[in-house]
Amino acid sequence: MPRDDLLKGRFSCSGHVYHVTTCTEARVPLFRDFSCGRLVVKEMRELNDAKTVTSLAWVIMPDHVHWLFQLGSDLTLSQTMKGFKARSALTINRFLNRREPVWQRAFHDHALRREEDLRTVARYIIGNPLRAGLVQYIGDYPLWDAIWL
Repeated sequence: MPRDDLLKGRFSCSGHVYHVTTCTEARVPLFRDFSCGRLVVKEMRELNDAKTVTSLAWVIMPDHVHWLFQLGSDLTLSQTMKGFKARSALTINRFLNRREPVWQRAFHDHALRREEDLRTVARYIIGNPLRAGLVQYIGDYPLWDAIWL
């Protein structure tokens, strides 16, 4: 599907909660390297600290990221994700001493409806390493967090 088709109908509203998924370019498992995963976490925390988003839950999988957040009032969803991906890509490439794309251009987003339970969505996000067979217990997986802990 062309990237422009993914943007059609994209809903962006400050204060709304989104579940966003973004994948590495060619699904390269960059985040098997814990240090690369922590660089992504650092960028997510900076956006949270700047009030661009309020992070609710996230998990960094080997080749993609799931992130549940409430959008702040400064930027649109697309602007937020573009900045996140650009800054994290620069940091990761600097760390790996390379100049290659880190992220696929597009991302998937789901604007949560009022009747959707945030904790249920967060549990789904956090459960990804279990369903992928990466660990037997979520506590054994190092790259996740949720505000309800």
